[in-house]
Amino acid sequence: MVNMKNRKDTQTGIVKRHPDGFGFFIPDNSEIPDVYIPKQFMAGVMTNDKVEIKIYPEPGGKRFRGEVLKVIERSSKVVIGKYKNFNEMYGIIFDDNNNWGANLSIPKGWSMQANEGDLVVVQITSYPEKKEPFLGRVIEVLGDSTDPLFDIKKVIYSHKLPHVFDKFVQEECKQFELEIRPENFKNRRDLTKLPLITIDGKTAKDFDDAVYVENHEYGFRLIVAIADVSHYVKSESAIDREAYARGTSTYFPNYVVPMLPEVLSNELCSLKPDVYRLCCVADMKMDFQGTVIESDFYEGIMKSHARVTYGEAQEVIDGNTPEKFKHVEDVIKRCADLSKILMAKRFREGALDLEIPETELLIDETGAPVDIQRSERIFAHKLIEEMMLAANVAVARFIGEKHQTPVLYRIHEQPKRESIETLNHYLKNFGSDKKLGGKNLQKEIGRALQDFAGKPEEIVLHILTLRSMNQAKYSPENIGHFGLGFDYYAHFTSPIRRYPDLIVHRVLKNVLGIPGYEASAVDTLTTAGTLLSSCEQRSVKAERQLHSIKKARFMQKYLGEEFEGIISSVAKFGVFVLLRQFDIDGLIKVEELGNDLFIYDADNMLLTGKRSGFRYSIGDTLKIQVAGCDTDLGQINFALVQKPQMLQGSKGAQHRDKHSRDKGDFKRGDDKKGNRSNFKERRKNENDRRGSGKARVSKRSRKGKTR
Repeated sequence: MVNMKNRKDTQTGIVKRHPDGFGFFIPDNSEIPDVYIPKQFMAGVMTNDKVEIKIYPEPGGKRFRGEVLKVIERSSKVVIGKYKNFNEMYGIIFDDNNNWGANLSIPKGWSMQANEGDLVVVQITSYPEKKEPFLGRVIEVLGDSTDPLFDIKKVIYSHKLPHVFDKFVQEECKQFELEIRPENFKNRRDLTKLPLITIDGKTAKDFDDAVYVENHEYGFRLIVAIADVSHYVKSESAIDREAYARGTSTYFPNYVVPMLPEVLSNELCSLKPDVYRLCCVADMKMDFQGTVIESDFYEGIMKSHARVTYGEAQEVIDGNTPEKFKHVEDVIKRCADLSKILMAKRFREGALDLEIPETELLIDETGAPVDIQRSERIFAHKLIEEMMLAANVAVARFIGEKHQTPVLYRIHEQPKRESIETLNHYLKNFGSDKKLGGKNLQKEIGRALQDFAGKPEEIVLHILTLRSMNQAKYSPENIGHFGLGFDYYAHFTSPIRRYPDLIVHRVLKNVLGIPGYEASAVDTLTTAGTLLSSCEQRSVKAERQLHSIKKARFMQKYLGEEFEGIISSVAKFGVFVLLRQFDIDGLIKVEELGNDLFIYDADNMLLTGKRSGFRYSIGDTLKIQVAGCDTDLGQINFALVQKPQMLQGSKGAQHRDKHSRDKGDFKRGDDKKGNRSNFKERRKNENDRRGSGKARVSKRSRKGKTR
């Protein structure tokens, strides 16, 4: 920690604006603690603005305060909101989320004739500083803000997702020939006769991997062929710069914001059946225990022999092969055999098996959700995942271990000691006698979770375990991947939708001596790792927000109806309840829990009534009523059907033992800001933690692929 007495007079960093008007300054220098900024110094400062401040001691205290000297860079240049008619001269967008510090006025001549309640995109023309008005110009009218068709656009603009390819990208796309002629690629290995197949989701269009397995006297030969995006997307081209800025594709129900233009993502690079495609190949020999004994990497040209969906692959594995897949039946079955071996090896060596069902939204043509369900993973999903994991490890070892060349790894740090202690609290509260903290932490966690397999608490406990984990990220500093149990791991298998994979392809080709590909400096990779990890989180949060909005829309038709659920999270402001009937959770505010003063125990995730002694804790079963749905914020509020007094008597309610309950890819911790954040912020933080991915060990499952 920096000695603040020896600090510079000024510091630069980011400001987070509190709804009450004051702010908190997050310095660029991570050794300096956050600084409180009083309301009088926040005039004209918007949340996430980069500012320069002067720091001085708080009167009579050990903490420090700041005074904003100037705004260096504005975080928001374009905003989205509901247009309201204010008077004959102006329309207005109210600062409902208190992020701006002022309402945004729009002169009627700049409104593009937006109607009352329309969702509009506004370019800010002047900021509320130096007595200047906070003004903007409407640049796009999205339409009625209550229309579910506009949910995706709202989320795209809210998270500042790049989604329009500029004219330079479009010009570069015109140079590509859509037909590949094998005679033009004589330096590549010809794999066109090999029955490579793709296995993807039913709605997928960007097929970036194909697989093939054959049996040998030494065990297995696994070939993983990946779309050769690096052949088309050259460093520093317009397409490359745009792909780097996006970092990843973002997947919404029935809609994708792609990292690459569709001429590449859905056409030239997509490994569609019966057409020639360029590929980058990981060719691995494995023994009967799944250990790689030899690897080869090269450029190839291929022709997919079948486009198989997960469901169709499962039919083949189950012995019900459709006629159209008879020619690749043996390939699919050999893939299944090898994947079982690889999976067993991985878990035997300590990989965590955290199965959290994905949420599947069924959306009609109007954008309205018609059903929300848990999308359970079948074995065919795991089959293709094991193939991809094997290729990712092999490439990372080849580049990093064998050739000692810097590359961008996918890393996942071991949980911090306090996180493990928190997880021990969870396990104890669920009745487990396991104690985590030894040398083989992954195996300990795995054995502890296995005790709850098939029980109602299983999903909640898996969520809690994910929450205790660190966030997986990208870095040239290889510290291994804790969750997967790998000492070398990099993303290689999805270059159509993830920019880190494209970087790995370029480094691999440089190592192989293929002309036109340069090695990357460690500093360059470090910067890329930070940016691309941030892009990944931006995309995840956008996807999660869209899911929250659709869930709120779905539950509107159930207002007033009763359901049973299980408490999935506890915070000082209430409890979150996960419904049994739908993959949906909502908040019961603390004031709705009963006529009592509830004390929050952060260590044990408990809310305890001071007078009654009644406790709410993770895993408890509750009967709730749907009380409210906010489709703008994507929030659902529940109410208890019965208050604690009704369940256990009035003031003499018995003290309930915390161990006796009614049973029926990583985020962590509780809101550490305390009174720095209001209810909306705390709830948003809790939602971010619970959904996460991101403290997830496992993959972002947009296509059910790699981690």
